[in-house]
Amino acid sequence: MLLPDRVRVLFISDVYFPRVNGVSTSIRTFRADLANEGVETTLVAPRYADAEGEEPEVLRVSAAGVPRDPEDRRMRWGPLTRTLDALPHADFDLVHIHTPFVAHYAGTRFARRAGIPCVATYHTFFEEYLHHYLPVLPRRAGRVLARSFTRSQCAQVQALIAPSEPMRAVLGGYGVKTPIHVLPTGLAADRFRAGDGRGFRAREGLAADRPLVTYVGRVAHEKNIGFLVRVFAQVLAAVPRAMLVIAGEGPARESLRAQVAALGLTRQVHFAGYLERDTQLLDCYAAADAFVFASRTETQGLVLLEAMAQGAPVVSTAELGTRSILLPESGAVVVPEERAAFAAAVIRVLSEPGLRDELATRGRAYARTWSSAVMARRLKGLYAQLLIAPHTVRASA
Repeated sequence: MLLPDRVRVLFISDVYFPRVNGVSTSIRTFRADLANEGVETTLVAPRYADAEGEEPEVLRVSAAGVPRDPEDRRMRWGPLTRTLDALPHADFDLVHIHTPFVAHYAGTRFARRAGIPCVATYHTFFEEYLHHYLPVLPRRAGRVLARSFTRSQCAQVQALIAPSEPMRAVLGGYGVKTPIHVLPTGLAADRFRAGDGRGFRAREGLAADRPLVTYVGRVAHEKNIGFLVRVFAQVLAAVPRAMLVIAGEGPARESLRAQVAALGLTRQVHFAGYLERDTQLLDCYAAADAFVFASRTETQGLVLLEAMAQGAPVVSTAELGTRSILLPESGAVVVPEERAAFAAAVIRVLSEPGLRDELATRGRAYARTWSSAVMARRLKGLYAQLLIAPHTVRASA
């Protein structure tokens, strides 16, 4: 299917850089590759106090803080609707929503008023997140609420994008009837630029020969980092010079520090904090002797591909979206969420240089099969379907 000569898509999201997470990464990656495909995008996103140098066609909206999560911002409805109302409807052919909060309702409102199709990417496993951020709500009640909320929102768009096949299955299990397309976020070419592992160690004051067990990502309760800390305590029994590096920021940071102190691991766990994405983060991956991950809530798990691209040997559970990445050919060591088995796998990786080299080689090769340019062409094809016949779009893999 061919798109018109000029296509403009309005992206809208409740989160974007400088807030670092998978949603921000996905949006930036797709925008860059869609531009190469001749699709122009304008992004509406929150304004942050520590804003980066701005990208073209990014409109920032006044935002308030989010309870229990100091990193995030909530776009204010009034400024958001005024920003959208100031955009000429005729300038846009389609709306693409990336988050299920204020952005969703503002995006569907704009699409309805403009008479254009609307698609949403389901980046967030909302059911699991709700439990962590509304702990007073009984878990069963939270599930019922989240599933009802999701069905309602999904019914308001013409097509859905799930970043992985397991996430599509979850939505289908909720009773979502909107056509669902599986479309992962690919890796941009710059993710393969070699990081400086030695430089990272020097900057962070870590010995050049000290075995590093590394987690990169949002430091949030739903990421299951506390489990990784307990695993690491067992790893130390066999590899006493090992150090756990936790890179990232988030609302679970202080509770993790307390857990580390209670286990007597303060000198063996290094909190690296926020790392600049284009340089320091690549260096952190490159410095890892083992990259560990155990999140239960990932809709894709892009961080695993980023680690592989830098040759970091991966030891991970495979839950929800990460099952789509951690295939046999990926080179990763996949383990159950069981402390002894996970620790044994990490110990083996740290203790066997030949295994580390093999995992690094296979991981780099596998990561290259996840090209972001290919994913953008697939997204462009979905846009074409929506623009030509928005009410006849069928689900596809």
